[in-house]
Amino acid sequence: MKSYTITVNGTAYDVTVEETGSAASAPVAATPAKKAPVKKAASGAAGSVKIEAGASGKVFKINAKPGDVVKPGDAIVTLEVMKMETPVVAPKAGTVASIEVSEGQMVEAGNLLATMNE
Repeated sequence: MKSYTITVNGTAYDVTVEETGSAASAPVAATPAKKAPVKKAASGAAGSVKIEAGASGKVFKINAKPGDVVKPGDAIVTLEVMKMETPVVAPKAGTVASIEVSEGQMVEAGNLLATMNE
């Protein structure tokens, strides 16, 4: 038996899957999971430009750190969305002020990932 947490339409479910040796495995139990609050990583002063998640997923990689100078289109954070690496990029030139997430953290669409100053 393996246990997974799956999010469907914003609701997280704890699912237990039985390993039968065949290619198709059926869920044994699905119960709503408690939603964990999005944790903030230690960060400095917040910047005036907010960089938010465009979709729900897992923080795959932090590409920039506070103090880094970035150009429009530079990756700040990479999310894993539907098993695809999706970069979240700087909307304009500036300096990264804070990173509000940590690698491996689950985020929802609209969650604050980072801030920057122009």
